[in-house]
Amino acid sequence: MALRSMTTRRGFLKASAATAGAAAAPYVITSKALGDATTPPASDRIVMGGIGLGNMGSGDQGGFLGRPDVQYVAVCDVRQKWREAGQGRVDGKYGNTDCAAYVDFRELLARDDIDAVHIATPDQWHSIMTIAACRAGKDVYLQKPETLTLREGPLMVAAARRYGRVVSGGSQRVLEDYRTIVDPCWAGELGRITSVDLNVGPPAMACYLPAMATPTDIDWDLWLGPAPWEPYNPGRCDGNFGTGGNSWRSYVDYSGGSLTDWGAHNFGGTIFAAGLLDVQPTKIMYHPASDDGKSSAFVTLTYPNGVEVHCNRPQHLRPQDVKTAVTHERGITIRGDGAAVAPRAVPVYSGTGGIYGDFIDCVKTRERPFRDIELACNTMTAPHMVALTQRLERSLEWDRAAQQFKGDDEANRLLDRARREPWTL
Repeated sequence: MALRSMTTRRGFLKASAATAGAAAAPYVITSKALGDATTPPASDRIVMGGIGLGNMGSGDQGGFLGRPDVQYVAVCDVRQKWREAGQGRVDGKYGNTDCAAYVDFRELLARDDIDAVHIATPDQWHSIMTIAACRAGKDVYLQKPETLTLREGPLMVAAARRYGRVVSGGSQRVLEDYRTIVDPCWAGELGRITSVDLNVGPPAMACYLPAMATPTDIDWDLWLGPAPWEPYNPGRCDGNFGTGGNSWRSYVDYSGGSLTDWGAHNFGGTIFAAGLLDVQPTKIMYHPASDDGKSSAFVTLTYPNGVEVHCNRPQHLRPQDVKTAVTHERGITIRGDGAAVAPRAVPVYSGTGGIYGDFIDCVKTRERPFRDIELACNTMTAPHMVALTQRLERSLEWDRAAQQFKGDDEANRLLDRARREPWTL
């Protein structure tokens, strides 16, 4: 990565010098190129571009654009308003008009001078763009939820490893919002973790919004990408954070709904606190609603070490008066057996500047980031399995090595979904 970027910059300087010589004028290296007390020289900066510059994308852009060790050079979005806004932020930061803007992400990835990208598109694009970026030699900061299906996770991990790329999931909340349950668990205060209760929202819904005229400021076909073709409606592509309708996060063609969107945070913090990042559930038990109507349906995930994670278990079915437990305001309770357990240091971000700094530091060192794509995808298996179990209304068993459910052809057909040509995996 570093050699490629430096070669590109050297070629640029050489070409510029030749041009200057032809014009009989000396080439002057500016102070910005050489760096100063607050800005590294150009050869030490990570060259970045952004794909998807809507709500979360603009926030991610700001996080990277504000770093002195990042040179931000390109934006990509299928919507003109987000594309131009992102381009304007970059040009305003550097005081020039150098930022390139693209509609098609493949044009941005084709640039040899870009070291890394951040991706904050709707979820149907995450796996395709991440794998394409790895193949193009780019490191990737990817917004959560990292996957839309169970099959996508192993493919993304394989691409990151095969092409030697740093790929980070984008849930800053995992470390920053859940320390009240993470710290006591890692300190051994609960003993061995035995069970967890957490609340998660519902899965995505079908979309029946009526067709409307497609405006000229969006490439609708490219926005849909691998998703089934449907007529334009602004409610389908609105990037608001709601999951109850009129946002792409609400609809099954583009998202897993609140179950995966906010579930990525709640499962992320829970699984991190309970020390389950390296593993995946082995059993997924469906508990139907009681006949008397007193208990709604819920799901229990059992991990290889015996820890049970109960999703939306009714309160009256949960253990009461457990002394060795910690709770979180988002509806999470973690319990332990109280036995003596040696404390462990809580993993933290590398570098400085939160999860963005962690990613940039790992791009430089080639270490795996705090939210390495494999750990992020392990986490996402949980909400995806909950969704499948709820859909089928029966229990399942998972074979991690084979990446499929044991003896259940119907469930295995739901590991992935069809994608529109040419957007296949």
